[in-house]
Amino acid sequence: MGKVTGFLEIDRQVAKYEPASDRIRHFREFTIPLEDPEIAKQAARCMDCGIPYCHGPQGCPIHNQIPDWNDLVYNNNWEEAIRNLHSTNNFPEFTGRICPAPCEEACTLNLEDVPVAIKTIEQAIADKAYEMGYVRPYPPAHKTGKRVAVIGSGPAGMAAAQQLGRAGHDVHVFEREAKIGGLMRYGIPDFKMEKHFIDRRIEQMEGEGVTFHTLVNVGVDKTLADLQAEFDAILYCGGSERPRDPAIPGADLDGVHIAMDFLVQQNKRVGQENSIASVAWNNEPIVAGGKHVVVVGGGDTASDCIGTAFRQGAVKVTQLDIRPEPPEKEDKLTVWPFWATKMRTSSSQAEGAIRDFQIATLEFVGEDGKLTHVKCCEVDDKRQPVAGTEFFIRADLAFIAIGFAGPYEDAGLIAELGDRIEMNTDRRGNRSVAANDRDYRTSVDKLYVAGDCRRGQSLVVWAIREGRQAARAIDEALMGETVLPR
Repeated sequence: MGKVTGFLEIDRQVAKYEPASDRIRHFREFTIPLEDPEIAKQAARCMDCGIPYCHGPQGCPIHNQIPDWNDLVYNNNWEEAIRNLHSTNNFPEFTGRICPAPCEEACTLNLEDVPVAIKTIEQAIADKAYEMGYVRPYPPAHKTGKRVAVIGSGPAGMAAAQQLGRAGHDVHVFEREAKIGGLMRYGIPDFKMEKHFIDRRIEQMEGEGVTFHTLVNVGVDKTLADLQAEFDAILYCGGSERPRDPAIPGADLDGVHIAMDFLVQQNKRVGQENSIASVAWNNEPIVAGGKHVVVVGGGDTASDCIGTAFRQGAVKVTQLDIRPEPPEKEDKLTVWPFWATKMRTSSSQAEGAIRDFQIATLEFVGEDGKLTHVKCCEVDDKRQPVAGTEFFIRADLAFIAIGFAGPYEDAGLIAELGDRIEMNTDRRGNRSVAANDRDYRTSVDKLYVAGDCRRGQSLVVWAIREGRQAARAIDEALMGETVLPR
């Protein structure tokens, strides 16, 4: 390890933000990176635990070897640090920006609320690697002659494609939108991750022999039968994009929208695409400037709507969360090293959102077909309405951000396959394509599945894990053996 007493002598520091009054005026990233000497000091705080919970299953789904690269950063060995990080994570510049960092929750020092700044260090390693020229194409020494199609270019599809390309297969990625990246490009605002990071990885992967096809909606523009005739294996990484049904009266009013309709449009504007038109999302222009906005939901997507609305010039943004207000501090001894329920304030929420907890959305109310108010009430601990607590919030726009229920089944690949493909349904009614997490095979010949469309709505880091594991399974099935890591 780097410095034996580092965690005793050095205070935790993470990257700071531009003031909210400045950052809401643009869509760029607004973190202020730490200098290299400070990053080294933060890496020195790692305890090199006997049992490193940070990269166990409760800390890091892809098992980043965090103590190892902390020590390498402390010793100024950036090249070996990025090599180590890339051995488990294809895209650390993505996760270093948008992962909620369960590794820090699992850090032993989090028992004292001062975990190692793992996410900050990870991002620094990735950015330094680009700066020093360590990120470059690694084409395979030999080609296998096998061809693999990847449907969907989110983090699962990109990770699988890179692994399979490096194994020597001829890999083709099919994306229905105009640019590669899936909801990582179209769902995550640029103020959280600028999209040139995706573009740089695309360039690297093209240098490794991966071919990208955009504006191809498999199941519509190209059938699975076509792919089965052309390819030896097909990996479906279509994501979990079907919004959960809110079952709220008035949801059809003008001004009420699914959150992703709003986010996809703005990402297309920021990306300077020729049109905000999308294959899957509403193409009617949605702009929050000068409006009173209500966001229904308490997760990351809701937070992204808040930040986007402020940057578009919203007058007021109110967030409604049906869950009780969480405690300021968790009981460490009953929760650690797992993710804790506690009060968390995102950068977007800190920009001025009004947050109301234990509130149910009863109805969207309007005049002449247009939204004017949101009718709400308080709920008890069992989420049941409390009589006599009804109230109204003025709203010109409302965004529903209550999660996703699975992949679309009435369009695209799953619609084409119909009863031929086996689906799972969980206790909440969420749907997913059936396959295990060992071989990732579906019930359809040559077809594998990975990512959110298999495991349900989840984190980017879980998608990367599934993509990597599915790539190994496909390589082994095609070649009889594999050197790809699981």
